[in-house]
Amino acid sequence: MAREFQRGHKAKLSDLTPGTDLYVGVQIAAPGLTFDISCFGLDANEQLSDDRYFIFFNQPKSPEESIQLLGAQSGDTESFRVTLDRIPAAVQKLSFTATIDGPGQMSQVGPGYIRIVAGGEEVVRYAFTGSEFTTERAVMLGDFYLKDVWRFAAVGQGFDGGLEALLKNFGGEVAEEEEAPAAPQAAPGFAPPAQATAPPAFAAPPVPQAPQPAPSFGAPPAPAPAPQQPMHAAPTIAAPLTPQAPPAPAPYGQPGHQPPQPPQPQFGQVPGQIPGQHPGQPAPPTPPYGQPAPAPYGQPAPAPYGQPAPFGQQPPGAPQGVPQGLPAAGAGLHAALQLYKETATGQRWTPQNKQLMRVDLTMGGAGVLARQGSMVMYQGKVDFGYKGAGFVGRVVGNATGQEMQLMRCTGRGQVFLAEEGSYLHPIELQGDAICVSAESVLAFDESLQYEVRRVEGHGIPGGALFTMQFQGTGTVVIKTHGTPVVLPVTPTTFADCNAVVAWSAASQVIVSSQVRLRRNAYPGHSGETVNLQFRGAPGNFIVVQPYEV
Repeated sequence: MAREFQRGHKAKLSDLTPGTDLYVGVQIAAPGLTFDISCFGLDANEQLSDDRYFIFFNQPKSPEESIQLLGAQSGDTESFRVTLDRIPAAVQKLSFTATIDGPGQMSQVGPGYIRIVAGGEEVVRYAFTGSEFTTERAVMLGDFYLKDVWRFAAVGQGFDGGLEALLKNFGGEVAEEEEAPAAPQAAPGFAPPAQATAPPAFAAPPVPQAPQPAPSFGAPPAPAPAPQQPMHAAPTIAAPLTPQAPPAPAPYGQPGHQPPQPPQPQFGQVPGQIPGQHPGQPAPPTPPYGQPAPAPYGQPAPAPYGQPAPFGQQPPGAPQGVPQGLPAAGAGLHAALQLYKETATGQRWTPQNKQLMRVDLTMGGAGVLARQGSMVMYQGKVDFGYKGAGFVGRVVGNATGQEMQLMRCTGRGQVFLAEEGSYLHPIELQGDAICVSAESVLAFDESLQYEVRRVEGHGIPGGALFTMQFQGTGTVVIKTHGTPVVLPVTPTTFADCNAVVAWSAASQVIVSSQVRLRRNAYPGHSGETVNLQFRGAPGNFIVVQPYEV
């Protein structure tokens, strides 16, 4: 009886079957789509060991015929024959992939599978559906990899880009067909000039035309690259993730910076007229240098420079009836706190500042799941309930370190959330997916689907071998220590597992362990015992915070 594998399951092939001459069948289909199903023979660095071990429709077998493309049969879209005993030592992994030829995305595919048959009997099957993918145009279905013995892994990892991008990701090169050079024309032989009714002229026989050279074997011409589809229907993360900070307010009790204003004439005063001067009256004489001008009639003389005004009098220029030291914009506590009032944007999720988030439960209809203890204030009629993970969820959380104590917020009102002064970043998902560490999740819409995903590789101390994947339509709020940075994924992207916050779900993650008996760094070593290596097509990203959890 065939074993049913789920994504991420692995097993020794010797535990599945004693045979080494195996049949691998792939079934994948979607209305209006055409698929290219291939096999990559990779070395220990997961790069194409040799172009001859890229098995696809135009190169159906490897040199020693250890890997052969058989075509569609027995209900399979494509099939392969793999003889493990004949695979050369340089090939450490066989990766079976499916790519879309032309426009389309993997979310459109129907139920499919990859299966292994030995001696005419199916021994293992990994089934998948299009709901597991989003905008990817390729998928890595399963791997045969050599780790002491040959093993099989059900991968199910989406990949942005077509067959050409997948080939480049594995270190291969796309060969372009070159036009054959035109054969040189033969030189004409000796002959006399033509005559009107010429007898047969003496001439050497014409030189036969050189035969056209046969086209050499090569990869088909590279198809025109299809327009790169965005990974997300809407921007997921933009760097930096913090909202635009408002201008720093002035210290309490002091006026903010204002441009100087020209003096305004008093009521009944002619512009340019000195206060206290009657119309037509000549201007008073200018006082000698260093002496103050005489005060208008009926007003006290100004105090000498550098001395305070007499008791009970206000300095010249001070507004009448307003106590000194208050902001010019207005007086009282209301004016001083105006800069910190609640921000209402008419949206469901609204950042109040870098460290405080407001969610309006009256919008959207669905509830919100938030980390227990993150509520700092709420308005309206809001019900808070404990969100249990169930027995299976508790077992998974305890085993992976990704268990979250959540509360459900429902009702009609506004809830304000914060967590130890962390920076908060709302990320809106529109049918796409993102992977986030559970320690970095503050809250999310209950409409989102979330599950624990396993990172491939050796174990990491502290249970960081697993992460949370959110998918669907809604918002997830991520918290970071400080302002994070968003980096594109390249073949040489490494990050400390304790500093990485999130990454695109289509990225391939590999654990790189550098553990020694001594923990101090040595030449060529970063000092970190465990790193994560990210791979993926252009458009994938990771989010890293300037802090280690």
